[in-house]
Amino acid sequence: MAVLSNRFNAVVGGMMNTIFRSGRSGVLNSAHDFSCCVLSAGHELIMGAESLPIHMMSGPDLIARRIVDLHPALRRGDAFLHNSPYSGNSHAADHAMLVPVVDDAGVHRFSVLAKAHQADCGNSLPTTYMAAAVDVYEEGALLFDACRVQADYADNDDILRMMRLRLRVPDQWWGDYLALLGAVRVGERRMLELGEEVGWQELETFVADWFDYSETVMGDVIAGLPPGRVESVSRHDRFPGAPDGVEVKAVIEVRSAERRIDVDLRDNVDCMPNGLNLTEATARTAAMVGIFNSIGAGVPPNAGSFRRIHVELRENCAVGVPRHPASCSTATTNLADRLANAVQRGLAELGEGIGLAECGGVIPAAAGVVSGRDPRHGGEPFVNQIFMVITGGAGTPWTDGWLTIFHAGGAGMLRRDSVEIAELRHPILVGAQRLEPDSEGAGRYRGAPGAYVEYGPVGTSLTVAYGADGVENPALGARGGLAGGPSRHYRRDRSGTLSELPPQAFVELLDGERIVSVTAGGGGYGPPAERDPERVRRDVVEGWVSRERAREVYRVALADDLSVDAAETTALRLTATP
Repeated sequence: MAVLSNRFNAVVGGMMNTIFRSGRSGVLNSAHDFSCCVLSAGHELIMGAESLPIHMMSGPDLIARRIVDLHPALRRGDAFLHNSPYSGNSHAADHAMLVPVVDDAGVHRFSVLAKAHQADCGNSLPTTYMAAAVDVYEEGALLFDACRVQADYADNDDILRMMRLRLRVPDQWWGDYLALLGAVRVGERRMLELGEEVGWQELETFVADWFDYSETVMGDVIAGLPPGRVESVSRHDRFPGAPDGVEVKAVIEVRSAERRIDVDLRDNVDCMPNGLNLTEATARTAAMVGIFNSIGAGVPPNAGSFRRIHVELRENCAVGVPRHPASCSTATTNLADRLANAVQRGLAELGEGIGLAECGGVIPAAAGVVSGRDPRHGGEPFVNQIFMVITGGAGTPWTDGWLTIFHAGGAGMLRRDSVEIAELRHPILVGAQRLEPDSEGAGRYRGAPGAYVEYGPVGTSLTVAYGADGVENPALGARGGLAGGPSRHYRRDRSGTLSELPPQAFVELLDGERIVSVTAGGGGYGPPAERDPERVRRDVVEGWVSRERAREVYRVALADDLSVDAAETTALRLTATP
């Protein structure tokens, strides 16, 4: 089993490497915002390697079923493009490409799928996150529902011409499309080689055993959790179409004796007139992300381990199954992260040693979609999402928050842009990137601090689109931990004067102006006064925490040489509020 699981992992790794090395946009070849997987002929997830969890845990299975429903006779040489949020995909900006692996006898054995976030997906405005769109029509993205883009390995040029006419940067899209197609063709070839080498029946036996093993491991982990039922809520900030904010509620029941976890999401608001609504794939996945984040490493994330998790959804629900024409433009981030946070923080309340605090909110301008015309290239248009410093990791029962997790659904798989490469690709200057002291969620294990990012156009104007959460409702701590620092945005004009910006906006910057993005910190786990004084001392020395915060929040006294004053620290902690 170990040999074949590694062989499947190598197939997915080859697909991932194809996109990373051949993608044209920075979203793919710098930020790594894509995922790949292998599915069984029964449309079950076998292997996802280093994919983004929000892309893979649920979604590929739904997409594969949708394609077979519409195209029952799969043939070698077929390739299907799918991005419909109403039939299995994460959101319209994630283009998924599926290729069936068909043996020499014409039998469908496996499917390989690659999913990549697009820098431009045809939205009515130059961004892939239309958070304020009242419906899919205002959103404007081109939707593909199980479209066959290749038959007998030949392109369907009609669809490709249509795409080029609707995109602001068609050549960039074409490069990313070829990377996506190349990845699934590499996966197809590797799986055909593996079937010929090992035998299709042997591979089918492995898949069944792999699922049973994974289910057993997951069941054993759940059996060791404290049983109980908890209702957990995480609140998204006020937004267009949600003037009071959005309460995301998860009812979690750990059935240790039955070795299963149930998550009920039906008691949430109906689909809203904005782009925050989740899809079936992201609602189910975000709940599972919260569970997998909470139980530690060691459980393979595949269809076998998923058998032990039951997620209840309802139709026309913002945290469930969307009904057309609801917009789901930001379905991979804002409410999805709130749901994952609700689940992982809820599990933390069941007992010590499980769960996490909340991760910091996204999407700030530090990860905004930038667009305009580049004077260095004859005024050529550009659209791309940049990925500057975003932190937000939640405190855990074992460690401090993951500094570069980016967001709960990304699991740290997204990569930060090189400043120099970002400046070469776009007419921008990054003026500052740094961590913000005293912005962590204090705790026995602290959350990651927030970050400060400042950038602006050079020799031209620049549009920055973003839709940040965590301004009014920062990431909450768990089991006595404190909330992380909030997100904030400012415009710095040519005189250097700062003016505050709303949390969701399309900001037009003139040459010489800059946008300032302060990203959210993660929540802390456990009471701050229980943090190891030596850890607090090191935080002060390294600049994560001020000396004043060490004393007032963590109840740690430091001498002039920044050594721990043990006697005064003991006295401070004896008077700490429980």
